[in-house]
Amino acid sequence: MRQEHSHTIVDCEGNDWMNALAEHKTCTLPVGIVMQKKPGVTRWAKWTWSARAVIPGAAPADWVEMRRDGDCVEYHAATRSIELFSTDTEAYLHGLHARDPSVYVILRPVEAGVPLDVILVTVSPYEAQDYADSGEEMIEKVPMPPVVREWVEDFISAHHREETFKKRQRDKKRIDLVQDGIGDARLAQTADVYASPQRLKGRLQ
Repeated sequence: MRQEHSHTIVDCEGNDWMNALAEHKTCTLPVGIVMQKKPGVTRWAKWTWSARAVIPGAAPADWVEMRRDGDCVEYHAATRSIELFSTDTEAYLHGLHARDPSVYVILRPVEAGVPLDVILVTVSPYEAQDYADSGEEMIEKVPMPPVVREWVEDFISAHHREETFKKRQRDKKRIDLVQDGIGDARLAQTADVYASPQRLKGRLQ
């Protein structure tokens, strides 16, 4: 039987959704990216662009005009899939615990054609930071819709495992050693500038 939950379709039996989700190490959800164009505030930038929202379960689109208010225009710029990985649940938890859980839209300027290329949509703040560090892409944050948050929470519940903290063990073989100067008193040298104070004292007596 195929069961649909928060726009994600998984094969499962009956209502055992969580067990079915646990069997999938990755999960995807298509979302439409809403971009807004409005007049720039300086003479060097005629227009400014910003991501405004994501639409869960959206159909494919390519810069389709949605609404217009004077010079301000909103477009369904593209549809991309948010992809979750079972190995990245810590990052998703970090994002959900933020004051305003967000979806991150990664954009890249293009020289011709469409204004911007939507290259990625993610709910991982770690992944978004990696792109921000490169300095080659624009990173836009939009509010995470409730249905996306529920989907992410279910995936985390199915896959997240807390790492057990292991206390570092001290080296018992060296715990009783006492450093008495830089040198080693056991070294028998005629001119040992690194000899320990005890060794030097013995030489002077």
